[in-house]
Amino acid sequence: MPDTPKRKNDPEGLKRRILDSALAAFAESGMQGARLEQIAALAATTKRMVVYHFGNKERLYIAVLEDVYQHIRQHEIALNLSALPPIAAMQRLVEASFDYHAAHPDMMRVICSENLLRGRYISQSSHIQGLNRSALDLLASVLARGQQSGDFRHDLATLEVHRLISSLCFHHVSNRYTFNTLFAGDQPDRQLVAQNRQLAVTATLRFVCR
Repeated sequence: MPDTPKRKNDPEGLKRRILDSALAAFAESGMQGARLEQIAALAATTKRMVVYHFGNKERLYIAVLEDVYQHIRQHEIALNLSALPPIAAMQRLVEASFDYHAAHPDMMRVICSENLLRGRYISQSSHIQGLNRSALDLLASVLARGQQSGDFRHDLATLEVHRLISSLCFHHVSNRYTFNTLFAGDQPDRQLVAQNRQLAVTATLRFVCR
C-alpha cells in the first residue's frame, strides 16, 4: 500500500498567507476592530500559529505595515529609472506610483487607518523608516540628473516633490468614493482614472521643470 503523502511544511508560505489575510482584515476593520481568529480563518490556519509567528495583534499589524512599505519601495526600485532621461524617468515614476496605489486599495486603507491612530504603530518600526529612505534617494537621483541636464529647477526639495506625488496618487484612492460622488457626476470610472493619472503627471512635471 503506498505511503500517505505528508503535508508539506512551509512556514514562509504560511507567514505570507497570514500577512495577506491580516492586510485584508486590517483594511476592512482597522487595527482595533480586526480579530486574530478572523485573520487565522482567512489564512486557513489557527490563531495559535498566528501568535507563534507574530506574537500578538499589535506586532502583526506592524509587520503588515512593514510589508506594505517594503512592496512599495521594491516596486519603485524595479522601475530602473536610471536608464531613462530625467523627464521620462519622472513621468514613469509618477505613472507607476499612481498605478500601484490604484491597484492596492487595501494598502491605502491600512495607511489611512494608521493615520487615524496618529502614527502610533508606524513610529515603532525603525525598519519602515529605513525602507522609505530609498524612496527619497531614488527621487533625489532623478532630480539631480534633471538639474544637471537643465530640465529641472535647481530650488527643488526632494521631500516636497515626494509629498506632491504621494498626495496626488493617494487622494485618488483614499477619497475616491466621497470625491467622485460629490464632483464626478456620471463620468465612467475608467475615464476618471485616466484623468487623475494624467493630472498627477502634469502637475508633477510642471512643478519640477524649468
